[in-house]
Amino acid sequence: MQSLIDGEENFNLTDEGSLEKYLGIEIKTTGKDTYELTQTFLIQRIIDLANMDSTERQKRATPVGKPLLFKDLKGKCRKKNYNYRAMIGMLNYLQGTTRPDISMAVHQCARFCNDPKLSHERAVHRIIHYLIQTKDKGITCKIDRSKGIELFIDADFAGGWNILDSYNTDNLLSRTGFIICYAGIPIYWKSKLQSEISLSTCESEYIALSMGMRELIPFMALVKEINTVFDIGYETPRINCKIYEDNMSCIAVAESKKPPLRTKHIALKYHFFRGVITRGEAELHYIDTKEQLADLLTKPLDDAQFFALRKKLMGW
Repeated sequence: MQSLIDGEENFNLTDEGSLEKYLGIEIKTTGKDTYELTQTFLIQRIIDLANMDSTERQKRATPVGKPLLFKDLKGKCRKKNYNYRAMIGMLNYLQGTTRPDISMAVHQCARFCNDPKLSHERAVHRIIHYLIQTKDKGITCKIDRSKGIELFIDADFAGGWNILDSYNTDNLLSRTGFIICYAGIPIYWKSKLQSEISLSTCESEYIALSMGMRELIPFMALVKEINTVFDIGYETPRINCKIYEDNMSCIAVAESKKPPLRTKHIALKYHFFRGVITRGEAELHYIDTKEQLADLLTKPLDDAQFFALRKKLMGW
C-alpha cells in the first residue's frame, strides 16, 4: 500500500492495489485491457426475494415485451406478497451499474410502485426470468484507445399510448434512451420518459438529444479535468465527441443555423447545446437504427435485434 499527496489541495491518496470488488460489483480481468463487471450476488438476492418455485420459472429471451405497462387501475391484484418497492430498488441499482439491457424494463415497472397490479408483477417476473438465465453476465469492458467520447441517443415517440388508459396523459410521453461511452466502454446510460408531450417523431428525438447533452457536457468537462489533476499515464483524452442519431430530421434541426420557430420549448433546447456543436466539440452523425445502441433503452425489441445490440453494448 502506497500513500502520496497530490494536487494543490494536498489530498492524501492511497494506492491499495488492484480493484476486484466495488460496491457489490465483481471486477475480473479477462485479458489485456479487458475487464468483466458482474453482480451475481445481487441478482441472487433479487431471485430469492421473488420466491418463485421451479414451476413458475419460465425461459425469457428478453426482459420486456409488448404491450407496455399502464396504471391498470381495474386490473387484478398481485399474487405475491414481497415488497414491490424493495424489488424495484434492487433492480434499479443493478440496471444502473452492470445491466443496461434491463434498464427500459425496470424503469417502466418503477412507475407503478404506488399501486402495483398483477400486470406489473408479471412484468417484474419477466425481468427475473431473464436474469435467472443470465445471472453470471454483466458488462465486458474492452478498452479501445482509438475511440474518444461517444453518445448514442434515441427516442420512442409516444410508444406507451394505450387505448385502455387513453385519458392518462403520461401514456403520451415519449421515452428517451441514451448511452455515453468512453474508449469504447459504456460509462453512463439512462432510460426515462420525457417531461413534455412531443408532437412528432422529430420533436421527440430532438428533446432526447437535449436530454443526453445535459449529461454529456459535464462528462466531457470531467474527462478533461481528470487528465490535468492525475497523472494517469495516458495521452490527453480526445474531448471531441461523436453523437449518433438515427433520425435525419433531428440532425437537420440540430445543425441548422436558425432555431426552430414552431414552439418556444424546442427553441430553448436548441440554444442549450447549440454552442457545443458550432464550436466543434461534438459532431452529429447518422447511424442506422439497427446499429443504434440506445434502441435497447427505448422500446421492446424482437429477439434478433435485442441480441445483436446487447452484443455490441455488453460483449455477450
